[in-house]
Amino acid sequence: MKKASAKIGLILAFICLIFTGLLKWHKSVLLDELAEFKRSALEVLRQPLEDGHITVARNKLSVDYPAHFMLVAAMNPCPCGHYGDLKHPCTCTPAQRHRYMSRISGPLLDRIDIQCHIEAVQYDDLRNKADGEPSAAIRERVLKARAIQTERFRGTNIHCNARMTPSMVRQYCQLTADAEQQLRMAMDLYGLSARAYDRILKVARTIADLDAVAHPDQPVTDTLTTPQLLQAIQFRQLDRADWGE
Repeated sequence: MKKASAKIGLILAFICLIFTGLLKWHKSVLLDELAEFKRSALEVLRQPLEDGHITVARNKLSVDYPAHFMLVAAMNPCPCGHYGDLKHPCTCTPAQRHRYMSRISGPLLDRIDIQCHIEAVQYDDLRNKADGEPSAAIRERVLKARAIQTERFRGTNIHCNARMTPSMVRQYCQLTADAEQQLRMAMDLYGLSARAYDRILKVARTIADLDAVAHPDQPVTDTLTTPQLLQAIQFRQLDRADWGE
């Protein structure tokens, strides 16, 4: 057990060195088939996702590595892969779906800002020859939104909305009365945690920044609107109590 734990720690430390310790910018980590990883290995990701660093401790030595990274993960909704698909009924039992989803712990899921259920691509969409929005245009919007954030946090060691401190969340994520009521209802209905509350507000703040890019004639304010908040809540689909049942 100690040998396995040490191996996991060393592997993660190596990943952190590759992606952050030896480079001057942050990187992304992609984990495909997330539920197929051992739960013990996934749980080690909780610290770097929360704190932006990872600590490897041994008998006489403790080393702290920088670990600011974006985690991107994908997984099937159940063992057979068809849960929620109306055209291909799921063949898994509720117990099988529960065991499958239980491989991803609640605390780890809490730390994933955006959780989306992706529907199967339809035939007409596959055959559609119309050009979609080019990546260059999307990149330009993202860069403009990041510029807004850079200006917002000028003079601090914060570089983006995701790294906001609690006091910054209170300052830059104010809510209208209706948005406040909607968030209260969502928290009660889905049983969301305090961590989910913070992350919903941070995602809503980013949505508001992208809205500001789309409407440059409107000033950027610290108040989030109801549509921006509801969109952020919709991005936490796996937090809902009925998922996988």
